[in-house]
Amino acid sequence: MSNDRRGPATDADERTMLEGWLDYHRQTLAHKCEGLTDAQLRTASVPPSMLSLMGLVRHMAEVERSWFRRILVAEDAGPIYYTDADPDGEFRLTEADTWAEAYATWQAEIDSARKNAAGYALDDVSAGRHRQTDDVFTLRWIITHMIEEYARHNGHADLLRERLDGATGE
Repeated sequence: MSNDRRGPATDADERTMLEGWLDYHRQTLAHKCEGLTDAQLRTASVPPSMLSLMGLVRHMAEVERSWFRRILVAEDAGPIYYTDADPDGEFRLTEADTWAEAYATWQAEIDSARKNAAGYALDDVSAGRHRQTDDVFTLRWIITHMIEEYARHNGHADLLRERLDGATGE
């Protein structure tokens, strides 16, 4: 695995720092998936778990979509991979699921997230509400939550990658 990730500036203002850490964690997940075949990326950790690297990428596409499209700007953007009948659909992979599609979808959601966030200050409140709690969120909260979400799942990705080919590291 190459390691061309860029850490956030150590002397940046708050917004630049938060966005830098979010991008760093996005890059980390991509880094953990580098150089693997579709079959390896679909490989679940340990039965009965469905957790896989491709599943994590698809999950993060859903998370980006939810926070930056549905909640931040109140866009009526339906789910990509899951349904009400299959709430874990992003993790339920078949041989037809490819890295090219999962990666492109994830990157499109990241691009949309960046564009939507650019229209908000850190203290601005979301136009949409959480569908379960009806809460609104500041952009600061959303970015901080996304850093936490990626950091947690990057820990999973470390273990998944090591199990696949022994690769370890940041």
